[in-house]
Amino acid sequence: MRQGLVKYNNEPAGVLTENDNGEYLFVYNENYIIKYPNQFISFQMPVSTQPYSSKRLFPFFDGLIPEGWLLNIALEGWKINKNDRMGLLLACCQNTIGAVSIHPINEPANA
Repeated sequence: MRQGLVKYNNEPAGVLTENDNGEYLFVYNENYIIKYPNQFISFQMPVSTQPYSSKRLFPFFDGLIPEGWLLNIALEGWKINKNDRMGLLLACCQNTIGAVSIHPINEPANA
């Protein structure tokens, strides 16, 4: 299982999880729901107490992953498989151009 803390303008907004079966879950933080009930991460994921689940990485989060030459640098530098979307998200999306960033929660002991 891998997890990333999702921040919106540096405010912890929720947790994105990839379970051992390759399924994804996004849950907004309770404090974020109270403080920012109308400040959603994506139009497809309005602020809610209900978790969002998917068999594939949510399109919004997949769209944060770099493309082109920047993706190639990440693939070669970190030796990440291009199909490992969660791995790329956790490795590359801590300092994004937009308001949303993803920060690894469970770092492997050998990392």
